[in-house]
Amino acid sequence: MSNLHAVLWIDHQHAQVLHLQTDSTQVQKIKAHQHHTRQHGSQVRTEHEFFGTVCDALAGSKEVLVTGSHKAQADFRHYVDKHRPAIAPRIAGWETVDHPTEGQLAALARKFFVAHDRMAGLP
Repeated sequence: MSNLHAVLWIDHQHAQVLHLQTDSTQVQKIKAHQHHTRQHGSQVRTEHEFFGTVCDALAGSKEVLVTGSHKAQADFRHYVDKHRPAIAPRIAGWETVDHPTEGQLAALARKFFVAHDRMAGLP
């Protein structure tokens, strides 16, 4: 699926990707898998798997607004910069928000992209 805009809300256990269409919104929910092992580094691998799945969900979008807690955004940004650098230029903005509803998240994203596109000189 190819979209112009998407918004991601992320924390360390859940993510929600809204692909914004002109007249509709498609929602994809992603949950981190918790591997309860004593193996050193298993938490890091679990986070990498989760962030990788989130990046895969963003694959069809040309511009993405990333939202969520400051810590989750920072960790996701680090992952993207290090492991998925092709996605980094498509991230149009970062917004710290708590736990918005799907409607609030879609409204925030539409407002953001209207301003972003206006500043970029797009119609």
